[in-house]
Amino acid sequence: MTASVDQRIERILREEAPQVLGALVRRFGRFDAAEDATQEALLSAHTAWRTDGIPVEPRSWLIRVGYRKLIDLLRSEDADRRREQEWVDSPEKRAAPLTPGPVVVGHDDSLELLVLCCHPALSDASRIALTLRAVGGLTTAEIARAYGVSEATMATRISRAKQTLRNAGARFELTAADDLRTRLAAVSRVLYLIFNEGYTATAGEALSRIDLTQEAIRLTRMLAGVAADDAEVQGLLALMLLTEARRDARQEDDRLVLMQHQDRSRWDAALLDEGRRRIEAAWKRGELGPYQIQAAIAAVHAEAATEADTDWTQIAALYLWLERLEPTAPVRLSRVVAVARAFGAPRGLALLDDLDRKHGIMADPLVAARTHSVRAHLLDDLGRHAESRAEFRAAAELAANEVEKRYLRERGGT
Repeated sequence: MTASVDQRIERILREEAPQVLGALVRRFGRFDAAEDATQEALLSAHTAWRTDGIPVEPRSWLIRVGYRKLIDLLRSEDADRRREQEWVDSPEKRAAPLTPGPVVVGHDDSLELLVLCCHPALSDASRIALTLRAVGGLTTAEIARAYGVSEATMATRISRAKQTLRNAGARFELTAADDLRTRLAAVSRVLYLIFNEGYTATAGEALSRIDLTQEAIRLTRMLAGVAADDAEVQGLLALMLLTEARRDARQEDDRLVLMQHQDRSRWDAALLDEGRRRIEAAWKRGELGPYQIQAAIAAVHAEAATEADTDWTQIAALYLWLERLEPTAPVRLSRVVAVARAFGAPRGLALLDDLDRKHGIMADPLVAARTHSVRAHLLDDLGRHAESRAEFRAAAELAANEVEKRYLRERGGT
């Protein structure tokens, strides 16, 4: 078995996992059991296909195996026998007995699954875990490694999420009563959080988690395909592409490289081109939202041949616009940086002090390390080097990512 065949199997399984799960949930109405059966089918395929080869219709193969696995699960769990009988007796389910039936392979369940995994009853952490497991096809161990927790902890989180969906009576199908825009916003937020965690890992030795950024992009492409008329979804995909294009230039010899010092020839030209095209198309539709504005900011960076060519005045204006839509600490801090680059360090430091007085930005745990870092850079630009080093050291104490911590310590003289 060659590595290329193994990779093809992994790719097919990951792509087909949500379609298999969707087919089972649509037929049985039991997300928790259907998700377990889907995982069993994926494991069976991984073993069988390595020996027997990939079937002509892999989705049909997976759905049939998942169907049998689900029936076995329902019949073998003593605690579920009463629920199984209720399922059989319910009028809307009598047409679907517990015997293999026609396999539906042409229906795309991606949107329904993403919406279900991002149900309002779930926390952001549970939504992320369930999305990566059910729609992304990642194993529990892979998700646990990505978020720096034990496999047992992540398994418990996923199990509780599925139980919460069951207790909430969450439906698989989208109905006319659903506010699709609100549900798409919830899905977009989860994908945005997954991408951000991958682009700059909260903790650990690695600056980035490529597996998470790539999975976030893949799932957002899927969402953009089924929500083609939603400009914010398209803007989110553009933002991810434009940001991911800079990934390889952010680090050199395990050292963090700030954007102004990056080798722009290492930026991915294909991702930049697609990202610019997508945000230009989305921007023309009106009803601008936060993801589109962030993508527009990334596009301004992408258009500059050098750091000196960057239109920081336009970026500062876009951040002010974004702050009016999302008055959060990360957005305010980004505006500080843009103002400092556009109008000088004194203006930037004055804005930071003003935001701290009004909103306590220096004490906000969400951006504490980065706020000290930004202040350190501004003080350094003003020639206040002793104060700057102290701020770098304070930032290093708060940072959890080892690559960032190393950079901050070096700037702080430790």
